[in-house]
Amino acid sequence: MGQRSLFVRAAWFLLVGWWATPILVNVAWALNATVLLLPVGIKLINLVPTVLTLKEPRSRLEPGSGRGQRSLVVRAVYFVLVGWWLSWLWANVAAVLAVTIVGLPVAYWMFNRLPYVTSLYRFDG
Repeated sequence: MGQRSLFVRAAWFLLVGWWATPILVNVAWALNATVLLLPVGIKLINLVPTVLTLKEPRSRLEPGSGRGQRSLVVRAVYFVLVGWWLSWLWANVAAVLAVTIVGLPVAYWMFNRLPYVTSLYRFDG
């Protein structure tokens, strides 16, 4: 399945994405606070661009494009040292910016980069 049309993605954002994304981020962080549910929390953070605007990861659209990801060990060390606190701050700043008309483009950009800020996961391949 390819990307949805711009109209569908914009309608989703206006009706659901703008309020569902901050909820998803905070639920993910509640799960990240527990060691047992940490993988579920990380998976939810990686879904933020999809929840925000129904954007599909390039790896789902083009099967060979996801090969350039960093190793799981590097991503885990980054998450433990930097990603857990930086991505929480990043997501909340983006949520505040999303409420304003002027900050909306920046918030959209920030939410789409949240998987990378959290764990160096490149959503777009």
